[in-house]
Amino acid sequence: MKSARREIVAAVLAVVLVAAAFAVPHLNLGIVTPLINSTPRQVQMFAEAAPIFGWWDAHVGWGTIPAIAIGLGTTLWGPAVARRLPWRAVPLVTWATACAWAFALAMVDGWSLGFARRLETSNEYLRQVPSVTDIPYALRSFSSRILDFQPDSWITHVSGHPPGALLTFVWLDRIGLSGGAWAGLLCLLVGSSASAAIVVALRALSGAEIARSAAPFVAVAPTAIWIAVSADGYFAGVAAWGLALLALAVRGTTRLSLLAGAGAGLLLGWGIFLNYGLGLIALPAVAVLIAAKDVRSALRALVPAVVAALAVVGVFALAGFWWFDGYVLVQERYWQGIAKNRPFQYWAWANFASVVCAVGLGTVAGVSRAFDLKLVKGRSGVHLLILGALLATVCADLSMLSKAEVERIWLPYTIWLTAAGALLPPRSQRWWLGLNVIGALALNHLILTNW
Repeated sequence: MKSARREIVAAVLAVVLVAAAFAVPHLNLGIVTPLINSTPRQVQMFAEAAPIFGWWDAHVGWGTIPAIAIGLGTTLWGPAVARRLPWRAVPLVTWATACAWAFALAMVDGWSLGFARRLETSNEYLRQVPSVTDIPYALRSFSSRILDFQPDSWITHVSGHPPGALLTFVWLDRIGLSGGAWAGLLCLLVGSSASAAIVVALRALSGAEIARSAAPFVAVAPTAIWIAVSADGYFAGVAAWGLALLALAVRGTTRLSLLAGAGAGLLLGWGIFLNYGLGLIALPAVAVLIAAKDVRSALRALVPAVVAALAVVGVFALAGFWWFDGYVLVQERYWQGIAKNRPFQYWAWANFASVVCAVGLGTVAGVSRAFDLKLVKGRSGVHLLILGALLATVCADLSMLSKAEVERIWLPYTIWLTAAGALLPPRSQRWWLGLNVIGALALNHLILTNW
């Protein structure tokens, strides 16, 4: 009974936070403007539906009915199916459900606007792809083109990320899969596969029961709204599999530990060359290592992972790009743009309202139980992963390099929070899962998100 009160209190506080974040930008009262040190117009710059990056636009589309069907079906039968399926089928079914759910939500906005053309807008990677005719030269000169107001400055999203992100779409174009639809399909498949990676990691660290309980929550998480239509979904998928392999490494045999550890290092090493912010994925990675059976198991996974990650860093360095140079310059570029007009006094806390919208109230209720030490026995891995992901979001917020759009930018961390649903009492899981689904459907139909 006490835990139920804690979950309800957490959900109510989350609702208050979200309501305040939506209300403040519209309040032109004398006390509000000084409080956020900005005008409502500055808060809403490119985020009319602040704290969500998008525009108010109640709408339906041909993805509406499939999305409702998938959400309702998963809520009603997902927990039972996850318990009864052979384990090998659980990650695959979770992935398939997550993929269908994300695609259906994208189709609420229509094929062109909701999916095929989202990655072709003026500031996206695909606009830069035709200009890359010499990949080695692009890498060597990458840092020199990060700052704005130069004749050859990279466009916004390219300049704001390491070269791995642009290279991905250049390579996709080189093999004949050009255009927004193919790019969107890559983000959809890799991004939705993160759901499978999460249940694999949870089984390794906390057992099959926890993994099966988490499967429905990660399959129809509200984060899917942004996974299908942004490169951050792709980044999240890569990082998720890196952590999953690390989890297998710390709990596996010596041979498996070496192979999985090396695979984890390659993926996580590649990840930091997709997104500077993925440096913070080290926090959930440390959580995985702490969840190892003993120090020896942790080191057996850590050593090959570090060696493989350094190999990725070395390849980019030899190609002419040094990660730290890019990171320093991208901070300067960040403050050359609209970030200087976005008040940290508002976004410092409104960012977390965006996170609540992205993960759902059911996840918030589950996260409240991650702090209950009585529940840790025998399944510390899931608790540590959730706390590691939560700490990563706090650090990202304090960096002041994430003001708005965090429902998309923080996907590599927030997708792990959705696993917190597994910590909820079985008798209430379906209700919290349904609340997540309702929240995702409402958000996607009332707001035309920019991604």
